[in-house]
Amino acid sequence: MPLGMIVMHWDDRMGADIVARYPPESSIEDKTLMQLYSQHEYSGDSGIVTMTSGPINIASYYTGVDDAIYTILLLSAQEDGEIFEDGLSEITRTITANIHTGTLDAILPGLFQRLSVYPTLNDEQKLAMIFGSTIKRAIITRLREDVAVSKSELNIWLKDQHREGFFDIEIELNSLVKMGIVKVISIQGQPSDMVFLVEDILVLRVPSRELISDPVDHHLPESLKSAYFTEIKAYFEEYHPNESDNIALCENVLLEPQAYEVLKLIRQAMVTRNDIEKLRKKGVDDIDKVLRILWDNKLLVILQDEHGNEYYCLTADVVLKKIFPEYHIDTIKHQYQTRTQSPEVLKQALEIIKDRYYEMQKEAKRKKATA
Repeated sequence: MPLGMIVMHWDDRMGADIVARYPPESSIEDKTLMQLYSQHEYSGDSGIVTMTSGPINIASYYTGVDDAIYTILLLSAQEDGEIFEDGLSEITRTITANIHTGTLDAILPGLFQRLSVYPTLNDEQKLAMIFGSTIKRAIITRLREDVAVSKSELNIWLKDQHREGFFDIEIELNSLVKMGIVKVISIQGQPSDMVFLVEDILVLRVPSRELISDPVDHHLPESLKSAYFTEIKAYFEEYHPNESDNIALCENVLLEPQAYEVLKLIRQAMVTRNDIEKLRKKGVDDIDKVLRILWDNKLLVILQDEHGNEYYCLTADVVLKKIFPEYHIDTIKHQYQTRTQSPEVLKQALEIIKDRYYEMQKEAKRKKATA
């Protein structure tokens, strides 16, 4: 568990300026700040450096010379700073966007909590972090349209699209490669590595099949069964998928540790307030705030029985998964006919799609055999 986080701005005249810190007692020696500054200066680029200072490890993410912001994570001696790279990159972008708004002290505790659980995120949450990232989502959107884009062109395009922020194309692509979303391949005749989309990301609200099939078996009183069905039906009659809603679900629920713990609980059964109170052992210390988050994001309905007992029920579950980009077949055909993409690149794109298709067939057979 990280010990604390410090945000520093480097001024060429004044030197190191501590902009914010969490918890408030977090501190770091001036000589250590100078060492971090020197290491980042030596590399010359935005990115992460790690070092050990006495009994603690340190991971520092630097935005580059334009903003000169350093997000410094203080870790125990047993923690490896490298595993926080993607998380530090994402929260540093948020910090940079809010550094002059006067809200940094208010948002830092939440960012620190999110970063603290980063190494323990499951696949659903890792996909949520990718989809919630403006830069990564832009990369995926571009690759949906073009199948493949050179790394150099992608870097220029992103800089043009996101003039106000910062990013490191290598870090962004590496995290997408780790999750199997993209592949980066060198192709003869191409001046830069080519980036290919291997799998797309789907985000969608759906009714919970298990809860709807037998709500009584999932701890809902028989007297409330009809009311639950009415709530679900009314919700999905008005539901229309849209990207802003999907982003809000990722940011506010799937990547909010306390909200996610409650979501996992109500995915399993209809629960009472006492059931939710038991999650305090898992760090859910502000129950009312979490319930408000789920309510505002239309994931929660509260039903009351004839005795005044309240039951907290899932309205719409969130599906977040990787999907096979079958639509690329038509795009590849069109690009070949219009000669808008190199034949060698298109051939490689077809190979990637074919390989992924056969991998999916093998995975399906393994799951069937295991079942």
